[in-house]
Amino acid sequence: MRLFRGLTAISGVAGLALVLSACGQGDSGAGGTDGGEAGKVQVVASTDVYGDLAATIGGEAVEVTSIINKLSQDPHSYEATARDKLAVSEADVVIENGGGYDPFLHGLVDETGKDHEYVVTAVDVSGLGGQAGESAQPEADDEHSGHGHIEGLNEHVWYDFETMGKMAGVVADKLSTLDPANAATFEANSTAFQEDIDALVQERDALAERAGNAEVAATDPVPHYLLESLGLHNETPADFLEAVEEGSDAAPVAIKETQDLISGGTVSFVAYNEQTEGPQTQQLRAVAEESGVAVVVFTETLPEGQDYLSWMGSNLDNISTVLAA
Repeated sequence: MRLFRGLTAISGVAGLALVLSACGQGDSGAGGTDGGEAGKVQVVASTDVYGDLAATIGGEAVEVTSIINKLSQDPHSYEATARDKLAVSEADVVIENGGGYDPFLHGLVDETGKDHEYVVTAVDVSGLGGQAGESAQPEADDEHSGHGHIEGLNEHVWYDFETMGKMAGVVADKLSTLDPANAATFEANSTAFQEDIDALVQERDALAERAGNAEVAATDPVPHYLLESLGLHNETPADFLEAVEEGSDAAPVAIKETQDLISGGTVSFVAYNEQTEGPQTQQLRAVAEESGVAVVVFTETLPEGQDYLSWMGSNLDNISTVLAA
């Protein structure tokens, strides 16, 4: 099954640069909610990635509020509003990423006394958290300044296709418990979504066979699971990625090592996250463009006009194009 691809912006700076711009759908934290439609299951998601999943599974039987849905919003540092709190207080199901990625939502769950039975945490569902903890939320000793992610965990689990397939099943189960009359619809939608995930996995695995263990650089660990599943080797100095994840400036030596990596002619492309863009990452992008190294832009929220499946399909297309160049 070939998945629909949304339009992807392509520009040819220093050879090839592939850009996916993000602009989410649904309600933002600033917009909030004025109360849900009667009879519909109310779902609040931390980002439009999970909001899209809930809408796909729930269809017309759910009303979804996605708090983060703009490129300018950083889930790590987002500060919840009174309207966000109201939305969570009225929610039947809450979907968070966990792992310290979206602590604002976990805080609202606790503040409003929501039943954790109806809180779906993607990191927990993924099984990728290892010993990170039962709730996949950072303890004080595990928190990094500014972001609070869990030591040793890459929390960006929506870039793992298998995790999103599991999430579809869990969300369908929660919705079915709350709305048994539509359980068959939820199950059918979950099955259809899983079939599309399976198609993505097949496409990903076929691309991995052609990737040839290529080396890449990255300005952020966001696409880690996708790059890893493709057999691509992220050679970016760990000190640089750690600084980005902490929201701090990297040390000059880490920047120099990363610049040398990009300009050295060994990496196939630079994975670039615009949502953590700053002077240091912009400098690295400039080095890539000057060196003729392709830049593939990944985002944390949905690009305009795309859903999760078409977005990830576009990511695969972009990587395939770069590797074939």
